[in-house]
Amino acid sequence: MTSANGQSGLSRAAALVTYLRDCQEAVAQIATPWRTTGRLTRVAGLVMEASGLKLATGVACKVVTPGGQQVDAEVVGFSGERLFLMPSTDVYGLAPGAVVEVSSTSALDPPRIHKAFFRRRRIEDRIRQIAVGPELLGRVIDGAGRPLDRLGALEASRRAPLHARPFNPMEREPIRDVLDVGVRAINALLTVGRGQRMGLFAGSGVGKSMLLGMMARYTAADVVVVGLIGERGREVKDFIENILGEEGLRRAVVVAAPADAPPLLRLHGAAYATAVAENFRDQGLDVLLIMDSLTRYAQAQREIALAVGEPPATKGYPPSVFAKLPQLVERAGNGRAAGGSITAFYTVLMEGDDQQDPVADAARAILDGHIVLSRQLADHGHYPAIDIEASISRAITELLTKEELERVRRFKSLYARYQRSRDLITIGAYQRGNDILLDEAILLYPKMEKFLMQDFLDKEDYPSSREQLIGLLSGA
Repeated sequence: MTSANGQSGLSRAAALVTYLRDCQEAVAQIATPWRTTGRLTRVAGLVMEASGLKLATGVACKVVTPGGQQVDAEVVGFSGERLFLMPSTDVYGLAPGAVVEVSSTSALDPPRIHKAFFRRRRIEDRIRQIAVGPELLGRVIDGAGRPLDRLGALEASRRAPLHARPFNPMEREPIRDVLDVGVRAINALLTVGRGQRMGLFAGSGVGKSMLLGMMARYTAADVVVVGLIGERGREVKDFIENILGEEGLRRAVVVAAPADAPPLLRLHGAAYATAVAENFRDQGLDVLLIMDSLTRYAQAQREIALAVGEPPATKGYPPSVFAKLPQLVERAGNGRAAGGSITAFYTVLMEGDDQQDPVADAARAILDGHIVLSRQLADHGHYPAIDIEASISRAITELLTKEELERVRRFKSLYARYQRSRDLITIGAYQRGNDILLDEAILLYPKMEKFLMQDFLDKEDYPSSREQLIGLLSGA
């Protein structure tokens, strides 16, 4: 009798749970939470001010005019009862008093009776979600995830947060394996490890896009993610069609936020490209992340920070710029044990070829090495115009043997010795026999110069690059 009563009680409890679950789903579908709205009070330059809303920074909003126009924006700051919004689209046509509301109504605070039903949806909606997954391969999208290639809407099976949580450094796999980038000078003398983060430092017009294209084509990676941030709009199509190519695009995802895009969209473009790379890494794939450029990302953050009233510090850059850079860069690198990797190359534009530019100096401190392109070499038709003396890979000691490191050191020593005495050699003032090391450098210099040059369409894998370096030095 007791057993029968117990089973009957369990049946009633199960039925009650099922009934409550059905009620919850029904309420979640038909209930309308409170819609809190604010009003647009000021538009000054890049920043919009609104009152009547209390929202956290990072929440997505929309500004709606009586005519139905809608401007997407994000909360970037506040002062007292005023919210500072940064638009991600054009602000033409906005007028005082336009309605400001959260893009997702479930992110608002609904009546207390509905809180339990909406709690999960509210938490998810407060975090900006973006489309990720293998469906993005071969596609070109903007910083908001909208297709730019006219191939139809994205049918992504996964979504991920735009801004990921910081990675625990104790869980990250160390850099142990050599990554073949297909460029002889880098493979042999600036060896890059899988999961390394490198900076490509260059002025304008010295061939950084061509070098990026070579690495995008030839690097031994499962997936290539390209972030074109703040560059000329013409360069987007040129990079995709002429540099990346149809074959390279098949295994690539391109996120483009050109120079005419609002600064918020440029920031989101860099974060989007990184989030896509993170998703592939978490699936155990080896990803090559190329971002052009880190400087434009910093300039976008500077525009936003100055617009909301942050004081400038170093050469007009507010402190938040130098806080944002490591937050973005640290998301790349190796994943957890037995996971994938993100090897990242960030271009850094040196204004006036000044390596002490604030952004260049900050980037050099947080990256795992830097490749410097020389304008002088580019002017002489030397491509890729890599300045071997000024470039370094901080992981090279973990990747090469003692003998291999000695060959790299010897090549650089001979090359530097020749460059220091170049003027004397050119005018015939140096007499052979006075310096044995310089004599060797003079003998090998034509071969060293040829070794450092490589045509855009030629691929040099890592074993071949290493063998050519051995042959060059043994021929002295």
